[in-house]
Formats: sequence, C-alpha cells, structure tokens
Amino acid sequence: MIVSPVRARLVVALFAGAASIAGFGDWAAFYVPLAAFAVLVWLWLRARSAHEAAWLGFAFGAALFLGGVSWVYVSLHDFGLMPAPLAALATVVFCAFLALYPAAVGYLQARVGGTAALRALVLVPGLWTLAEWLRGWIFTGFPWLALGYSQLDSPLAGYAPISGVFGVSFMTAVAAGCIALAVRREGPAWLPVGLLVVVAAAGFALAQIGWTTPRGDLVSVALLQGNIPQSLKFVPGRYQSTLATYARLAESTDARLVVMPETAIPRFLEAVDPEYLERLRRRAAAVDGDVLVGVPMRDTRGRYYNAVVSIGASPRQAYAKDHLVPFGEFIPPGFGWVLTILKIPLSDFSAGGAQQQPLVVAGQRVAVNVCYEDAFGEEIIRQLPEATLLANVSNVAWFGDSLAPAQHLRISRMRALETGRPMLRATNTGVTAIVDAQGKVLARLPQFTEGVLSGKIQGRTGATPYVLAGNYLPVLISLICIGVGILAARRKQV
Repeated sequence: MIVSPVRARLVVALFAGAASIAGFGDWAAFYVPLAAFAVLVWLWLRARSAHEAAWLGFAFGAALFLGGVSWVYVSLHDFGLMPAPLAALATVVFCAFLALYPAAVGYLQARVGGTAALRALVLVPGLWTLAEWLRGWIFTGFPWLALGYSQLDSPLAGYAPISGVFGVSFMTAVAAGCIALAVRREGPAWLPVGLLVVVAAAGFALAQIGWTTPRGDLVSVALLQGNIPQSLKFVPGRYQSTLATYARLAESTDARLVVMPETAIPRFLEAVDPEYLERLRRRAAAVDGDVLVGVPMRDTRGRYYNAVVSIGASPRQAYAKDHLVPFGEFIPPGFGWVLTILKIPLSDFSAGGAQQQPLVVAGQRVAVNVCYEDAFGEEIIRQLPEATLLANVSNVAWFGDSLAPAQHLRISRMRALETGRPMLRATNTGVTAIVDAQGKVLARLPQFTEGVLSGKIQGRTGATPYVLAGNYLPVLISLICIGVGILAARRKQV
C-alpha cells in the first residue's frame, strides 16, 4: 500500500509529539523534545498549504497531550467516579482542545509565509510562545507541558531567570528552528549551526549569574509525606488515623520549619480538636519554629478555602489558595450539573485573593502556593521579592501512579529557577522534594511511601529580571517577532 506524502508527514508529526513527552518526566532527556520540535518545524516548512500545516500541528499536539496529560482520566474516573466511557471522552476532548494551539501556530506561520529562515527563526518561536502564554490564561489557564519545562537540564535553562518558562520556550523554538534549517541544507549549514551554538552558549553564560543573594542562617526544614490513599482521605472512619500519622511525623523531627501537604487535615479548621492543634503548636514552639498545615478553613460568611495555616512560635497566619482548578475546586457558572457526575469532596472553594503576603515563619518569609498554583509563574512572583522561600503543598494522589507527579516536580523546579528562591514541596504521595535556588533537586522521598524529608536550606533575597517583569518580556518579544515576520513576508510579496 502506497502512503501519500501528506499522511506520512502526519504520522511523523504524531511520533514527534509522542516522543516529546520524554522531556517532562524523571528521565529528563532534554534533547528529545528539542529534536522532536525541530522535526515539527521541518514538517511545517515542507507543508504544501496552511491547512496541512495546521493538521501537522494538531497531530503533534494531540500525541503530546494525550500521552502527557492522560492522568486527567485517572482523576475523573478513579477518584472522581465518572463513568469510564465519559471520563475517556472528556479526556480526549480536553486534549484535542489543547492540540488546537499548535494547530493554530502551524496554520498562521504558513499563512504568513516568507523564507524558511524567517518562519523557522522568527515566526514559529513568536507564535509558539504566544500560544503557550494564551494557553496558560484562557479559561483560567492550563500551561502544563510548556516547551520550556523540557529544558531545565539544558543550557537553555539559563534564560529562565530573565524571561521565565515562556522565554525558555522561545529560545528552545529558535534552537529547534536552527536544527531544522541545518537539515534542510538550503543555504550554508554553518549559519544555523553557528546560531544554535550562540544560543546555547548565551544560556550557559546566563546560568552562571547569581541573581539573588543568601539571607540569614540556614534553616532546618522537614517535609511530611503521609501517603494517605485518596480513596480513604475523606472516609470519616479514617480521620483519626490521618491525624495520628501527621502528628507522629511532625514529632519525629526537630526541624524549625515543618510543612504538611495540601488538606493534610481533611476537615475544616474550626472542627479540628483544639488539643490536636495545641499539640502541634507545642512541638513547634519548643524549637522556636512553626508548622505549616494544609487544612480547609471557613469564614464567617460560610465561604470555604483551600488553605495553609501556620501553627507555632509565630503568630497564626494563613494563606488561602487563589487560583482554583475548574470542576475540581470550583464549578464554573452553568456547569452545576457536573456535580451529578463527579463525586469530588469540597468542590466549591472560594478564591483567597491575589494580594496575600508571605507567611513570616521560622525566621523566613515563605511564599506559599497550593498544588496547581505553581504552574503559573506570574502569580508566584506576586509575593516577591519580599519572600525568601517558596513552598508548594500538594495532594497529587488525585492522579495516582501517573506522569503527573514527575511533571509537577519539573514545574516547581522552574519556579525556583525563575525566582532564585529555594522551593519546598510537601506532597501527600509524592514527589516530596527540596529544590535549591538553581532549580536542582537536593533531596526527595520515594513516591507512595510514608516519610519525613529533612534538610537545611538558605533563604535568599533580591529579584531576578523575571520577578520584576514577569511574562511581559517573552510576550513582547513574541509580538515583535510576529510583527516583523508579517512585515517581511509582505515586503517580499511586493
């Protein structure tokens, strides 16, 4: 059977998208998504029409997202109790929607046209980066699997403190464009290869800059991983056992700062036995420290929040999650019927507000974020440069033994690198980890085990360029590239 060139290119795009997943897990093969994206650019340059380019982008995105975020099915079916066929359909529809972004990039770069170099080095990087930024904003945003996350262990990571993950995505797209042009051999191969070397060398040089400075003494920390099965977390008969687990883990360490996972205590704060809270307070006060407890809390108007509360030597403070997950933590207007299908406890939280301040605990100023919030770099920097540490509390048990925990760890590493701050990750089932200000994992616990991760970290002060400017720089550069690409293409047509 003879396969048409168009179908062959679509198959190659599917394989390239699927291969890209290798850059977002524990195996961290940064060169695989770089090469895969270069293949996509090469395919776009060979496409005979804008519509074919759109289908190539869709095929790449469909394979990437269906493989990379397949854990959506786990949360919907295994723990949300949605019927399997409906959960599978919802996952496919969601991933197909995400694939529309690379499809749009493919269509637009072909529609604008221009030389191969203009498209590969200017239009595609600009359009791809803008599409990723939009994906992280539209419908409350889903910036998961942004291309820049795949480059945490490559020289291109050096751009993160300047322009964030989207800036790294831009430079990755430029590097991939260089590879695609070198393979095409339409001109001197040394030109794109030389540019690739310059891009990588500049990233490596930027990584040597100390954007922030140490503040104060080392502080001892302990991150608790209770390993409470999600299926049992909200079972009333399991409540006392959960409390006992976390009390035992907290009392097994003399660390000054102890961090529990998201909703470690699965009951509203005012309903928790005061004696239990006093027990935690005494343990923390004995070392002039504090415990950060993940616990839902309710205000006088009946609104409830996914919160982290400090207990210990410092005055009690709280952080309430602001960026909520649609359907998991709040129901968008008009979708109340979803509650008849999904069985998710506490699925109508209120947002905590964007102007919350770092928690002053254990001699540090800790910028707390809850689970999914650390996927949004521009929201994390709201508490900077005042904060000296970052702390993420998560309950990734919602996604079972899937790709999600490893992907989430990479997201946390990027936030540390962007801000020049250590990141503490306390999770229920993993990956619990201590990440330094360069985005490197200093220590971690095995997944699906109960334990305490102890270490000493250094708070830091100062502001990286990304902390000061946020996503404005990569978005502005992307818009300029798109504008330049359109003008250059039109000038050539005239």
